[in-house]
Amino acid sequence: MSNHLTIFTPERLLAQLTHHPAPRYWVAYSGGLDSHALLHAMAGLRPHLKGAGLHAIHINHALQPHAQQWADHCAEVCAALQIPYRAVQVNAMPAAGESPEAAARSARYQALAGVMNNGDALLTAHHRDDQAETLLLQLLRGSGPHGLAAMPACATFGAGVHLRPLLEFTRAQLHHYASQQNLGWIEDQSNFVVNYDRNYLRQEIMPRLAVRWPAVSGTFARSARHAADAAHLLDVLAQADLEHVAVERCDTLSVARLKALTQPRQRNLLHAWFKHLHLPLPAAVHIEHILSDVVAVADDREPCVCWPGVEVRRYRDLMYARVPLATHDPAAVLPWDMQGVLTLPGGLGTLSTIPATGKGLKASLYRNPEVTVRFRHGGECCRPAGRGHTHELRKLLQEAAIPPWQRDRIPLIYVGPDLAAVSDLWICEPFQAAADEGGLVIVQQA
Repeated sequence: MSNHLTIFTPERLLAQLTHHPAPRYWVAYSGGLDSHALLHAMAGLRPHLKGAGLHAIHINHALQPHAQQWADHCAEVCAALQIPYRAVQVNAMPAAGESPEAAARSARYQALAGVMNNGDALLTAHHRDDQAETLLLQLLRGSGPHGLAAMPACATFGAGVHLRPLLEFTRAQLHHYASQQNLGWIEDQSNFVVNYDRNYLRQEIMPRLAVRWPAVSGTFARSARHAADAAHLLDVLAQADLEHVAVERCDTLSVARLKALTQPRQRNLLHAWFKHLHLPLPAAVHIEHILSDVVAVADDREPCVCWPGVEVRRYRDLMYARVPLATHDPAAVLPWDMQGVLTLPGGLGTLSTIPATGKGLKASLYRNPEVTVRFRHGGECCRPAGRGHTHELRKLLQEAAIPPWQRDRIPLIYVGPDLAAVSDLWICEPFQAAADEGGLVIVQQA
């Protein structure tokens, strides 16, 4: 056995963990070779964990006929190692159009995040060969630096962190360790089904590359580290650009300031923007549509680019990103006693009032049975308190730079047939409280 197969030891693993102390370590234990080697090594390190708890969690995807036998095997191994064990069964069936691999991964990580408390660390047994396969998959998908960075050694996860302490070790090194320790592991036959992309790379492509380039997995892992460095620099640049371009609030960008950047910086900023807003990330084609159909058009246009879970719109110089607008019934009429909180339909938030003197609606309207909340139909007029003339509501909304798609969703407060207030924007004469009169200040919250 050559020396390069003998370098995985628990001590080397401990060196990886010293930078990430945690009150509790969770080992994601499938029962296979890699996770068994990790679990066994962690068990040997317990005297060095400074009192931290060590637990194992097994995710049963219930997709294989022997799934329960695997769970039982994992329970037996953990009992022998005196490691607290938890098994969680998940629904890993893919939705329409979703790949089985993606569905299983999503269900698995959701379950893993669910067991973690503040500061806990999840340990998974991803190794250097896994990293090389991930890099290849990302290349084949046309990914940029963030995708090519593959799997980070440490990332925020759930209430704690996700650690991959085996990334510097190869599958062969882990196999050598497991054989020396006489470990018994499960061989999941589905890992040899080459219909799955990762299995195809693992069984068909990587062995051929290794014949010609024996150090291929290490080379690919090094490329992933270079990509991770580049991705970090792009994130730093995007944050600086975002602070300059997001001039009013986090979900709006100044189109003029965005256009002043080069297109690569525009694309980089847009990716960071959607990530910052916790919105579904766009594909490259969506970014190009934003640049051509939203950014590049005249400021009197009202374009919209959308993909599942996101709408990007523009009004004047501002570009907005948000979840798609909910269905809206403009004919809705909501009685309101102006007491407590009124929940508006269609996710439009709430209305409430705060007592005040000389401000807001006349307090005499309190519990008036004629007070209702409605929405625009067109033709509404209001003489805002303090202004000498009546104005069309359409004009007032334009002057206030209210985006067109929001205007029909602004709640209007009526007293009988008369418009008394436009949300918390304007009080219409003669419903304004006098200087020495009790009033009700309207508050709309998202």
